[in-house]
Amino acid sequence: MSMYFDLTDMRLMLNIAEVKSLTKAAERTFLSLPAASHRIKNLENSIGTELLYRSSQGVTLTPAGEVFVEHAKLVSQQLQYLRGDMKEYAEGIRGRIRVYANTTAMSEFMPRVLGRYLTLQPDVSIELRERLSIEIVQAVTEGHADIGVVAGLDDAVMRNLDCLPYRVNRLSFVAHPSHPLAQEKSIDFSETLDESYVCLSEWSAIHGFLLKAATNLGRTLRYRVEVSSFEAVCRMVEAKVGVSVIPETAIDRYAQTMDIVKIPLNDTWAKRQLQVCLRPGEKLPSFAQPLLDLLLEDAEQSGSDSALSI
Repeated sequence: MSMYFDLTDMRLMLNIAEVKSLTKAAERTFLSLPAASHRIKNLENSIGTELLYRSSQGVTLTPAGEVFVEHAKLVSQQLQYLRGDMKEYAEGIRGRIRVYANTTAMSEFMPRVLGRYLTLQPDVSIELRERLSIEIVQAVTEGHADIGVVAGLDDAVMRNLDCLPYRVNRLSFVAHPSHPLAQEKSIDFSETLDESYVCLSEWSAIHGFLLKAATNLGRTLRYRVEVSSFEAVCRMVEAKVGVSVIPETAIDRYAQTMDIVKIPLNDTWAKRQLQVCLRPGEKLPSFAQPLLDLLLEDAEQSGSDSALSI
């Protein structure tokens, strides 16, 4: 069966789904009502099934219509990406890479790598977004991100992506030296949950990760203050506002100038392998390959447990 429809048909259906009226949808699509009705009739004939339920109160989508609209939304989104990419070419920017990363990768490792890459590729722009690892996998799978950097996900979640080991991310407990738990050589996350926490803002990936870790223990995370950076977390800990769990690389860095101590976590999830994930079998643009090369170099220089291999 051959199907024939165009972008105007899809825009018309999207507008119908939103306003529940063929008349108003026609106006939004800059069509006359007869023209809109004709398009819907031809579309239904082409597909071979009804897309709309019609009544005196207006129109609603049939199950087939709902599926059509969901696909039309995806097409519309891709068209927006296309317009953005073409605009950048017109403005002299040669390309754009969409990189999604979790909190640790974004704050601790990616800035230096991206800085070097952008120096080498002045005509390329990078769209960098912080997300939870599971959200990054979904974004890469659905084509919303070109490259993802994730941690702590099992093979079943990652099975539909090409994954490259990057760095090892260790989370540790941080407290003021006078805190009762500061004398511990190591500690379980559960032992810290009676304490008041200093957390990154709720939109940060690590905030959601720690909330989930507490929930898995049947507990809640008690936080007194939310801040926007690991440095701010450490300053609050130094001021005895509370305790926290953050990457040990951040603790080590700020412990050089702040009165804070690091206590390793015993929990298995505290040591997480960061991975670079890509859509399988999809060739990245030539200008994106140097970014993967720099990630390889960064992994090797860091002495990561598993160096990235391409």
